Amino acid sequence: MTTLPVIIKADGTNEIFNQELLTRSLERSGAGELTAKQIAETITNTVAPGTSSKEIYTRAFSLLRREARPVAARYALRRALLELGPTGHPFEDFISHLYRTEGWQVETRKIIKGKCVSHEVDFYASNKEQNEFLAAELKYHNDSGYKTDLKVALYVKSRFDDIFACDESVRSCPIDRGILVTNTKFTSEAIAYSECSGVELLGWGYPANNNLFIRMSRAKVYPITTLTGLSRAEKFLLIERGVIAVDEIMKNRRALDILHLSSERVGELLAEADSLLAF
Repeated sequence: MTTLPVIIKADGTNEIFNQELLTRSLERSGAGELTAKQIAETITNTVAPGTSSKEIYTRAFSLLRREARPVAARYALRRALLELGPTGHPFEDFISHLYRTEGWQVETRKIIKGKCVSHEVDFYASNKEQNEFLAAELKYHNDSGYKTDLKVALYVKSRFDDIFACDESVRSCPIDRGILVTNTKFTSEAIAYSECSGVELLGWGYPANNNLFIRMSRAKVYPITTLTGLSRAEKFLLIERGVIAVDEIMKNRRALDILHLSSERVGELLAEADSLLAF
């Protein structure tokens, strides 16, 4: 019986390499069944004990990119979110853009009165058609191994409890829900607490049927860092100028002027963006 190698995850823990999980991850990104299996088998044959999950991801991304850039870009979405940093403001702007695309009206960094003190929430969103109003606390991390933990969930719950305790006639805006949003995963304790206490969570992989990956894919809203044809410096320059999402350069192609690219490169980037959004 073949002994599977033990690899090192992003959080530093050890895990037995699972070829099937890699195959499913590739398929979830849009790779065909045959392509996903071939890439997973190729990587499996080269994985040695002590290989990091980052090395495996890099190999898979490289092989996938040769097959189809849009699929490779979707496979790299989690990494693309990590590249929005180092501060959390671009992530806040990206999540706001996602919600607006989904039909919400969004205000960022809004002051809302609580029973005891006033609170600045990262964004406040209203959907008049659905008669829904929500406030969100965003926690951004650029470390792939970091997990948003119980302490954060407790902190967010206490803030929203104070807001909900405030008399609606005193509070400046209605709120039905409070959400904790992160680009990382949650610890099992944070999830257990949220399910018990009513704190709504949105993160990478949670909730299972409506997580951040699913919502981004459904709305076709991807961070500008998703584009494989941009250098790291070019991505940062666009982010500094407020260009956060791929669909923004399709709606306003002049947004790329700041990069002073050749017409050929502009055409390549727009073609990649178009293929990604049409996928």
